[in-house]
Amino acid sequence: MIRSYLLVLMCVIFWGSDFVFGSILVREFPPLLLSGTRLLFIVLFLVLYALWHKKKFNIARSDLTLFLFLGMIGMGLNQWSFYKGLETTDPATASLILALAPITTVFLAALFLKEKMTLRLVIGAVIAISGVFLIITNGNELEISEGAYYILITMLTFSLSIVCVRKLVQTYDFIAVTVYQNLIGFMCLSPIALGTESVGQMSTEAWAWFLLIATGIVIQGVSTLVWNSQLQKVGAARAAMFLNLEPFVAMILGFALLGHVVSPLQLIGSFLIIAGVIVTTAKVSPKLSDKQKLSFRK
Repeated sequence: MIRSYLLVLMCVIFWGSDFVFGSILVREFPPLLLSGTRLLFIVLFLVLYALWHKKKFNIARSDLTLFLFLGMIGMGLNQWSFYKGLETTDPATASLILALAPITTVFLAALFLKEKMTLRLVIGAVIAISGVFLIITNGNELEISEGAYYILITMLTFSLSIVCVRKLVQTYDFIAVTVYQNLIGFMCLSPIALGTESVGQMSTEAWAWFLLIATGIVIQGVSTLVWNSQLQKVGAARAAMFLNLEPFVAMILGFALLGHVVSPLQLIGSFLIIAGVIVTTAKVSPKLSDKQKLSFRK
């Protein structure tokens, strides 16, 4: 079990570091071409992995619309808005806004999948949204940066993709869903990128290309596979708690690699967001009766 916890922690550290690496990459590549190129290498990795494990790729025509939505919105728009936002938003702020995704996902699941809505969810959402508002306004009323709006789009599209994936994996293998999600996102994003941004703007530095390919394959590809392989062992609820560490990873690496100083408002906002997520996602253990308590005694 310790090994599983360490693997889950490794995934969270990788995902938290992606905010910092993304901030570095947007200095070397325009956002659309960066997103499309990264998706290309992710797709190549996932397709080879799926073929190696002999996964089936057949999908029903009735599910095609949902797959297209997942690829275009949940991957294409998600990746573009992420890198576009990182052009003007620091990694710590971006990671804290995205920390709202678990709560948003629960609301969307209640809306589209008819999952139960609870008072605890509403209370947790209010606490977390207060933290996000504090961070993105930086204490100034109604002064939200352009980059924060893009990261909010990233958070919303990510939450929508979770709901779509949750529905599709009831019928299809997770690997197949992930392959189609990235493939459709790549096919939709690439023509737009090539038509609106110049390839000449892309970096010619070897280190930048290495960072792009490595982060795409390791952070988006390998980490996703490892995460899902450990969910059954650790449990979804416990694994979700580890995600609360992402903003702290982004803050630490952002300070170490980019020199971004964490403000008091970011710290206060981060605690509010994490508190809201914990209130929303933590399960309340049922009280044991006296008879049940006695059954544990030897």
